[in-house]
Amino acid sequence: MTDMQTVIPDYIFESSWEVCNKVGGIYTVLSTRAKTLQDLFPDKIIFIGPDLGQEHENPDFIENKTLLKAWKKQAGEKENLKVRVGRWNVPGKPVAILVDFLPYYKIKDAIYFRMWEKYGIDSTVAYGDYDESCMFAYGVGLVIESLYRFLQLQDKKVIAHLNEWMLGMAALYLHDEVPAIATVFTTHATSIGRSICGNNKPLYNQFTHYNGDQMACELNMVGKHILEKQTALHVDCFTTVSEITGKECGQLLERKPDVITPNGFESNFVPKGKAFDMKRATARKALLQVAGQLTGTSFPDDTLLVATSGRYEYRNKGIDVFIEAVNRVKQAQPGHSIVAFILVPAWIKGARKDLQERLKSGRPQGSAPTMHTPFITHELFQTQSDKVCEYLYYLNLTNQENNPVKLIFVPSYLNGNDGIFNLPYYDLLIGLDLTIFPSYYEPWGYTPLESIAFHVPTITTNLAGFGLWAKTEKAGDLDSGVKVIERTDSNYSEVAEEIKNTIINYSEYDSTQILKTREAAQVLSEKASWSHFIQYYLEAYDIAFERNCHCGLDPQSHDVR
Repeated sequence: MTDMQTVIPDYIFESSWEVCNKVGGIYTVLSTRAKTLQDLFPDKIIFIGPDLGQEHENPDFIENKTLLKAWKKQAGEKENLKVRVGRWNVPGKPVAILVDFLPYYKIKDAIYFRMWEKYGIDSTVAYGDYDESCMFAYGVGLVIESLYRFLQLQDKKVIAHLNEWMLGMAALYLHDEVPAIATVFTTHATSIGRSICGNNKPLYNQFTHYNGDQMACELNMVGKHILEKQTALHVDCFTTVSEITGKECGQLLERKPDVITPNGFESNFVPKGKAFDMKRATARKALLQVAGQLTGTSFPDDTLLVATSGRYEYRNKGIDVFIEAVNRVKQAQPGHSIVAFILVPAWIKGARKDLQERLKSGRPQGSAPTMHTPFITHELFQTQSDKVCEYLYYLNLTNQENNPVKLIFVPSYLNGNDGIFNLPYYDLLIGLDLTIFPSYYEPWGYTPLESIAFHVPTITTNLAGFGLWAKTEKAGDLDSGVKVIERTDSNYSEVAEEIKNTIINYSEYDSTQILKTREAAQVLSEKASWSHFIQYYLEAYDIAFERNCHCGLDPQSHDVR
């Protein structure tokens, strides 16, 4: 939105648990969007993330002790705020503040009582990451308030953009203490919707019968759900990432989003020209070497490399369907060599020593018998209860048979230091031929978007926000770069069969067909760049200002230095 009526912020404070903290898809959302916002609002976009300990090296954060030095000194001496200031080490290098939230545990009960008294949030019915998220959010609220007052922004147009239920208490704190700051809240997936699906309940057929509060009681999600709901109800502008999640918000949170803010991607992350070709060759070599040494198989250079990736949400992400589809490909005994990878972090002890030794030895692929459990690259804690391993054993999909189809589970974060590949995720993604994300619950779906940005055609479903968006851009079959499969609560088998057929068909494409498909994928990804999607965020800011009558109107801005 760039028309004359749009109100442009003087400052934007944006916070998430994943600022300078690579955990999942929200990190990708914010880190790739950072350059676009920094270009539009140079050093007036300030990201705030958790300080998870100075003793641990954080390559995402570049500390700068002169940046905001005067504020930091005052905040520490007079307000007891413990922060580090620097820049987020991503394209654009925006200002970033890391908050030490541990001191707030001492007053946790007082914070929770205030939220119960004012908003009815019962923090006694909560578990897992609830406490650390809320203490961080409280610290974020204090930091934004402190900066707002120190920089004397009372007559300026200021946005506080908070992401996910985890920052709910920051939004509510600002709503009470600094109402002049216009608040935007983005849910990337409702906590109760994700929980319904994660507990194997049918979300879609029964959708209109679900009550969010009732389901929160049943699934022991009261704390998170009510916090998210109250945040959505009280902010100036409420957004989510797709139409499918927008409907979910209306039903379960009882507020429809004001704006749909789809997730874009920054093309700067993708190498160009010869650099692209070199990285692809390096990735394919690494993938084939690991597969060869693990399984004792010699794979031809034209082996079809397919994969799924993302968080370990076995049903929600469609990992179960992916395994089933690969098993059906195996049973069909295709005439082409195929290696499928599950690139999903699990609870690992570390890299397999025996596999590391084979990789170091440089012995030719296929020159040694297969290893023990030749389908997994890292050692797991509690392997027998791991869902992926359980299903692989059940299907006997353990790479023992003389079959051209192999499946390999890579249960490690691919951060460039996993002990086996030692390449970051994008540097392996670029070497794949096809990715598959048969999601059951996927508010957006960054993994398929990342895939096509790296010229890798992908398969997704209509239950992913990205899949729905791709259909509006006339995608649908693989030749368009994105194949969108219709998925329901009950067509698991049909989805697996369609994926099987697509894999086999694609393995038979000639070089011309492959090139056209890869080019179509890349062209489609350009339509999802932040240069196009940032307009929806500007619209959200505009709505927040319109609803917040306290915002200043002086166009003059201040320097953060």
